[in-house]
Amino acid sequence: MQVARRLEQIGAYLFADLDRKQEELQAKGVDVINLGIGDPDLPTPAHIVDALMEGASDPRTHRYPPYSGTQAFKTAVARWYGRRFGVTVDPDREVLALIGSKEGLAHLPWAILNPGDGSLVPDPGYPVYRSATILADGVPHPVPLLPERGFLPELGAVPAAVARSAKILFLNYPNNPTGATAPREFFDEAVQFARKYDLILAHDNSYSEIAYDGYRPPSVLQVPGAADVAIEFHSLSKTYGMTGWRVGFVCGNAAAVGALAKIKTNVDSGVFQAVQHAGVAALEGPQDHLPQRLRIYQARRDRVIRTLRSLGWQAADLKATFYVWLPVPGGMSSAQFAATVLEKTGVVITPGIGYGARGEGYVRISLTTPDDRLDEALRRLTKAFGRVPQRGAAEGSPSARPAR
Repeated sequence: MQVARRLEQIGAYLFADLDRKQEELQAKGVDVINLGIGDPDLPTPAHIVDALMEGASDPRTHRYPPYSGTQAFKTAVARWYGRRFGVTVDPDREVLALIGSKEGLAHLPWAILNPGDGSLVPDPGYPVYRSATILADGVPHPVPLLPERGFLPELGAVPAAVARSAKILFLNYPNNPTGATAPREFFDEAVQFARKYDLILAHDNSYSEIAYDGYRPPSVLQVPGAADVAIEFHSLSKTYGMTGWRVGFVCGNAAAVGALAKIKTNVDSGVFQAVQHAGVAALEGPQDHLPQRLRIYQARRDRVIRTLRSLGWQAADLKATFYVWLPVPGGMSSAQFAATVLEKTGVVITPGIGYGARGEGYVRISLTTPDDRLDEALRRLTKAFGRVPQRGAAEGSPSARPAR
């Protein structure tokens, strides 16, 4: 059998390959610690689980759901946007339930691109932006995210011909994989750029609630007039520890949301209504568990960065997400370094090349591993690659100190 040629352009999904390597090592008896994937280990809060069970016990939820989402879920999304960002969205025209934000991002190019149309994708960036464009017979144009610019794209440097050939601008802040954040002024610029070139600005804001030291990431929809050109994707996965539940949403430009909804009516049948019922509980129920989750991630961030710096590695500060973006030491490629770490320590980290050509020279380390396993991973790294941290090195937060 011959498969579609477009599959040759995307290869295996990065994390599927990492899972395969981990399974191979575990089959050989290796105690593997996975710091490669951003899958929260902290359990979903109990009131959300209770809402799921309540919803699943109602036979009415066992039937097909409304394609665009239940009215209760879409209304809860709109209310959350108002509370969190001070933004008004119409739950009937500007909100769409998703089977996780990844699903919506993957289907968006089908709704917007004609064959040969381009999309502007961050490099490094979440692999789905590029692969989804290719699967829709579009052309992904990488836009460099450079460390000297804080991993923000220089939109003015995009050639005009490339911008005119594109129909989607993908952005993602707080950023995966770099952990970078974007100020509100950047979104002002991005909205102007999208308006100038008649682009749909697709902002992936899945990490807006994973932030530290009092930082509160903005929404692109806070920019006046942004809904003329922008949509924003959110996920309950990262905020509430619901990665396996597969529920998210997109808000913003009504035409783009409607186009994506039309795609979804033809390829899926919506989100299980009991899961949407739980999503309402997540968005409108108690939020007092969130600060504690962030304190746990922040403590992990501090330990990881402190350990990496004690090894002489240039770990950058981290204001948001649960990813440390580490320059590869020693002149190796990112794949070579990740393989060396795995061979010497049994610790899985993600090579930056998996996020695009500009990801080469970096690896990504996730903070979503239970504390005992994370600490064991750090002990292994210290034993394999360096010296024991000096007495007193644990004092203070490394995020406030420059990297060595």
